[in-house]
Amino acid sequence: MPESVAMSTPAIPGRLTASDPRLSERQRHVFGRLLALHRRDARPVSSERLGRAPELRRSGASLRGTLAELEELRLLERPRAGGGRVPSTSGWEYFVRVMLEPAALPAEVEDAVAERLSQSRHDVEHLLQEASRLLASFSRQLGLALAASLEDEALVSLELEPLGERRALLVLGLSGHRSRTLVLELDTPLERAALQEVSEVLREQLLGGTLASARERLATDPALARHSAVRIVARAAAAGWRRPVETALLTAGVSHIAEQPEFADGARLTPVLRALESGTHLERLMVSGLQGHAGVSVGVPVEHGLAGLSLVSFPLPGAVSGAVGVLGPMRMDYATTIALVDLVGARVADLLSA
Repeated sequence: MPESVAMSTPAIPGRLTASDPRLSERQRHVFGRLLALHRRDARPVSSERLGRAPELRRSGASLRGTLAELEELRLLERPRAGGGRVPSTSGWEYFVRVMLEPAALPAEVEDAVAERLSQSRHDVEHLLQEASRLLASFSRQLGLALAASLEDEALVSLELEPLGERRALLVLGLSGHRSRTLVLELDTPLERAALQEVSEVLREQLLGGTLASARERLATDPALARHSAVRIVARAAAAGWRRPVETALLTAGVSHIAEQPEFADGARLTPVLRALESGTHLERLMVSGLQGHAGVSVGVPVEHGLAGLSLVSFPLPGAVSGAVGVLGPMRMDYATTIALVDLVGARVADLLSA
């Protein structure tokens, strides 16, 4: 099986291909045991170490022969000539599609995901940031979330609520049941009745336009400055809303990547951090695949600075173009990570379409 096959489309458990090798029970058992040993510490696995497993205590020649067969099938490879073997990119991809057993998440994880995401359901950016944090926390890898810019979305509702004497919450409702919220720091106190009057004026002036035009008019439109209370709110909105509302690639848990044995050499971590900063390739990779299902891009290409890593991503179905996912070493716990990304992705999609 060529290495390029593993990189063509995200792998989904149970989606077999005609080119998949048919392993004997012995080959399958040896392959699975080697994967388990390599996953523990990221080290190549020697035939001697593998042969210590009680179920594999046969002749060393027999075990070495099976390993050679798996290497010929390109499921295993040797990082150094004469050294131990590790699963190849194709080997991990084969494992995900053919051998992976589904994992059941603990009820407390499911409850925590539902509770924490529901608290952020009114703001797309907050929701996605919380999704990335949850994925990082429970997977102990790098959590990712992405959605398209909201700048061209139509403004369909606007509400102002007092948060104190000199603070107010501006809730901008967008098409597709999404919203943008802003906490305004007012330079002059406004009572609830005054805020309600301002809401009416702003709804009349801004609804029907895009979020970008609303941001621009709040900052520059002289018509909104004629009413003193509206001027106070517009000034506060302009001060706290100076950049376009873009939900670029959101990340959480970078320290988890740094703790992995693969990146004990700090020099190997630098290209990963650069790739996260640019985001372009990861963004394209995250939204590829089947919407509404977690898939695995095993072994992200070396030229993008993410060598030795895999991406589990869930392209969001429905009106929002985006995805959530987890980035980690190829030896990650795929069964648990896929279940977690599926759970968080499905919950985010439900909240965005509610």
